[in-house]
Amino acid sequence: MKKTVVIDVVGLSAALIGEHTPFLAAYAKKHHTSAIAPMLPAVTTAVQSTYLTGQWPSEHGIVGNGWYDHTDSEIKFWKQSNKLVYGEKVWERARQLHPGFTCSKMFWWYNMYSSADFSVTPRPQYLSDGRKMPDCYSHPASLRDRLQQELGQFPLFQFWGPGANIKSTQWIADASILTDKWHDPNLTLIYLPHLDYCLQKFGHDYTKIAPELNAVDKVVRQLVEYYEQRQSEIIILSEYGITNVSKPIHINRLLREKGLISVRVERGLELLDPGASRAFAVADHQVAHVYINDPCCAKQVRELLENIPGVEMVLDREGKHDHHLHHERSGDFVLVADAQSWFTYYYWEDDAKAPDFARIVDIHRKPGYDPVEMFLNPADPFVKMKVIGKVLKKKLGFRYLMDVIPLDATLIKGSHGRLAEDAKDHPVLITTQAVKENVLAVDVHDIILQHIGLEG
Repeated sequence: MKKTVVIDVVGLSAALIGEHTPFLAAYAKKHHTSAIAPMLPAVTTAVQSTYLTGQWPSEHGIVGNGWYDHTDSEIKFWKQSNKLVYGEKVWERARQLHPGFTCSKMFWWYNMYSSADFSVTPRPQYLSDGRKMPDCYSHPASLRDRLQQELGQFPLFQFWGPGANIKSTQWIADASILTDKWHDPNLTLIYLPHLDYCLQKFGHDYTKIAPELNAVDKVVRQLVEYYEQRQSEIIILSEYGITNVSKPIHINRLLREKGLISVRVERGLELLDPGASRAFAVADHQVAHVYINDPCCAKQVRELLENIPGVEMVLDREGKHDHHLHHERSGDFVLVADAQSWFTYYYWEDDAKAPDFARIVDIHRKPGYDPVEMFLNPADPFVKMKVIGKVLKKKLGFRYLMDVIPLDATLIKGSHGRLAEDAKDHPVLITTQAVKENVLAVDVHDIILQHIGLEG
């Protein structure tokens, strides 16, 4: 059995490996490099769950980063319990084949209450006065305390939001190395999120992303050199490639125009009411799940969806089967955008009536994914001064609302989720052992076991 590490460099594709990633470019030439055929939806939680179970979303149930829960009539995004992922995980299979096998799961999603031996994941403290404090969650709980004592507080506000930068990725890399030194797991899974930020903000604009590519390249080098010293098998991969976009589709606004969306008005602001809506969409990058509460409007909804500019595919029951998305969590229809488009969650028609959470970083209350959270409002010349003032209020213990996020979806220049046509935009796989050609997402599970030295 061989010690193995899987380094997930989010957003990495062959198109990005080159002059701005000198270490990765040289490393890839010396090892076995291939592409992984993209899957639907090409989003973090679904792809990671497929990699770790060897099953499609129709089996493991992760049909996106969020979905509509029919039981409590709520849209839920970025949940963390590993119990949401059905099926045997790769470390559980390895443990069956080799009793005593151990796994460290460093920031891969659905990390809470998993059966991995060691795990760390973002988990802010939500204080009763409304403040959100940076923190992380670990198993065992003492690992969190030990890591933060060595590395400082987990930089949550550099992990996501307008302040996202290389610091969080570097912290994760350092924490992974420390955890390995302390516990020596047989398998380590490491998530490096940095490229997700710049690529969604700027697309493939190298005048802006070149320094970011170089920064993540250095972190990968640090990890590879460390694990080579540990005589480990190394797998470098990504979940999807990010491509240029220019056309946001406000899918819920279009449904609202037809009288299908219900909203509640509270304090003059509008809140989407999914349980009372006849039909609504859960937007997730370039994929959107459309849920229908009133079967009588299904035909009307389908005709509307099929005629929206920028919608490339409308998957019905048969289409969901074809793409392994036929699961009870999936929408009645699943939309896939064309190459230039992506879906917003916006449902209000007047920005003055947008809910208060629309202008803050709030990944759980928003009924859809919002990449605009990575920007400070460029239309406000005093926005940075406002941030300083609000941070001061926070430090003094006053209530505050960090309402500095714009409502301009055209700021986003990169997205993912659909099946990219060009192989240069597919997720990459760089391995220390030869693997079969034409790798599918479901094959990664067995490739990991192969590197460990265990049969799938």
